[in-house]
Amino acid sequence: MRQLEFTIFPLIFCLTFCVPANAQHPDHVYSRSIQTIKLNKAGDPLSYPLLVLGEREQLELQFDDLDAVIKNYYYTFQLCNADWTPASLQPFDYLRGFLTNRIRNYRPSSLTQVRYTHYQALLPETGSGPTRAGNYLLKVFLNDDTTQLMFTRRVLVASKKVAVNAQVRQPFDGQLLRTHQQLQIGVTPVQSSGNQFTPTELNVWVLQNRSWKLAHVQKTPTLFRGNYFEYTDQEFSLFPAGQEWRWVDLRSFRLRSERISRIEDSDSTARVDIWVNPDNPREGKMSLLNRDINGAYIVESRDNSNAQLQGEYAWVHFTFIPRGGRAIPGKSIYLYGELTNYTLDSNSKMNFDASRGIYTKACLLKQGYYNYQYVTADEKDGKSIPVTYLTEGDYWGTENEYLVLVYVRPVGARADELVGYTWVRSAFQQ
Repeated sequence: MRQLEFTIFPLIFCLTFCVPANAQHPDHVYSRSIQTIKLNKAGDPLSYPLLVLGEREQLELQFDDLDAVIKNYYYTFQLCNADWTPASLQPFDYLRGFLTNRIRNYRPSSLTQVRYTHYQALLPETGSGPTRAGNYLLKVFLNDDTTQLMFTRRVLVASKKVAVNAQVRQPFDGQLLRTHQQLQIGVTPVQSSGNQFTPTELNVWVLQNRSWKLAHVQKTPTLFRGNYFEYTDQEFSLFPAGQEWRWVDLRSFRLRSERISRIEDSDSTARVDIWVNPDNPREGKMSLLNRDINGAYIVESRDNSNAQLQGEYAWVHFTFIPRGGRAIPGKSIYLYGELTNYTLDSNSKMNFDASRGIYTKACLLKQGYYNYQYVTADEKDGKSIPVTYLTEGDYWGTENEYLVLVYVRPVGARADELVGYTWVRSAFQQ
C-alpha cells in the first residue's frame, strides 16, 4: 500500500503544476481541428452541464475531430472558484477515483464529404468524479498529457444547502421600463443542512441565457432578516432584455429552408457553402412570435438518419446590413451564440465590406438548428461585454432564461462552494 501511494503522487504533482497558464481559459478551444463540442445532461441536448452532488446524474460530451484519425483523448476536472480562478486545493481533495479518464467511444464519420472522427463520453465515470460542490473546468487533452490541451468546458456541481427563489419583473424605472428586466432573488439556508451563513460568506451570480460574458455578481445582500437574504440591487439585478434570437435551419444541405438564400455544393472538392438571408437591425421592433432556444443549437439532420456520424459540414455565410450601409463608429460587430461559443474574438468578429456596405462572417457548422444574434462591443476595449441595443434592440417582454447560482466561502476555506441554484424564465408575453 505504501508503494502505491508513492506511485500516485508524481501523477498528482504533474496534473497540478505542469498545466500551461493558458489552460485556465474556460470554454476555450485550442485546436482548429476540434468542432461541434456539445456538453449537456445525458439525453437532453438543450440542458446545461450542471450536476447535483450525490445524485446519479451524468453529462454527455460529444465533439468532432476534423483530422479524421484516431487519437487518444483523455479528460480531467479542475476545481475553480466562483470567478473561475483555480482553487487552492490538490486534485485528491475534490476528485475520487482516477484523476484522468480516457475517452474510449469514437467512430469515423460515414457517408460525409468532410471526414471527421466523432468522440463521445458519459462523465463522470462510475467510481470517479467530483466529490465537492463548486465550479469545475473540464479539460480534454491528448495522450494523457495535460500540456497537450485541446479544449475546456465549464461544469457546475451544486449541493442543496440553500433554497433559492427568483422572480423576473418589469423595472419600476420609467427609462428602463420597456427595455430591461429585473430579478428579485431570495436565499434561505436549508435547516436540515445545519449550516448558518453570514452575509459576507454568500455571493450570488446570475447568468442570462447561459452566457458568462453577461454574468452579474452581488457579494453582499441588499437586506437580510435572520436566515433570509435578499439580492435586489439594481446594478446587479437589472439586465437588458434583448430580443428573441434569430435562427437558421441547417438540417438539410439539399433543400433550402426558409432562411437560406443559396446553397453551393462543389463537385470537385468536399466544400459546401450556404448563404443565410441578409439580416437587418431590429431595434425598435418586437419579435415575440419567434420561438427560440435562447442562443443554443441542436445537431440534427434531415438528409441522414444519424446526425452525429453522418452530419455534413458547410461554410455558412452570415450577412448583417447596418443602417445606411455604414459601419458603426467605434464598434465591432460579432456573431454571437453557442455557435461561436459566446465569445468575442477573431472567430466571431464580422468583417465590414465598405464597397457593399455590409458585415459578413463565414463559420464552419455541422448540420443542425442554430440560434444566433448580432452584438456590438467597443473596438479598443478587450474586456468589453456584448450589447444588443444597436443591432437587435431591447424589449422588456422578451423570453429569457436566467440561472441563479449561490456560492459560499466560509472563513478559512480555500475554495468557493456552489450551495444552491435555480432557473427562472421571463415569459411576460404568454
